[in-house]
Amino acid sequence: MPLSLTSPAFRQEGEIPSVHTCEGKDTSPPLSWSGVPQEAKSLALIVDDPDAPDPKAPKMTWVHWVLYDIPPVTSGLAAAVASKDLPAGAREGTNDWKRTGYGGPCPPVGRHRYFFKLYALDAVLPDLGAPTKAKLEAAMEGHTLAKAELMGTYQKLR
Repeated sequence: MPLSLTSPAFRQEGEIPSVHTCEGKDTSPPLSWSGVPQEAKSLALIVDDPDAPDPKAPKMTWVHWVLYDIPPVTSGLAAAVASKDLPAGAREGTNDWKRTGYGGPCPPVGRHRYFFKLYALDAVLPDLGAPTKAKLEAAMEGHTLAKAELMGTYQKLR
């Protein structure tokens, strides 16, 4: 069975509920996954928005969440998961707000796409501190066994 990533909060290419955005409580959506390869030693999760700042003229990819060393026996994350509630051993990276943890969608203009990317790795990564997406991706290079992706969209209501 291939690695798959879903959320009970929104469907593939569906709208992310406002509770998980800057217009709501800005808490992470619940996520669940299955099909983790038996040989996986850890999982990593990156959430980013390639449409920043304007989907009609994107200039950068904005990083919303970076997690790594998630135990492969984990089958998901609860909604509004706090740092203290992450699975034992999981580590957090730095998002583009220069902090750890989840930062929800808050597009300045237009409807943006948000990619939740789950990676199954053949290694437990060393303590990278609070790595950026780029630093985590460099550490993961050559270790990815499988990848799953869930994309949701959001446009500000106000």
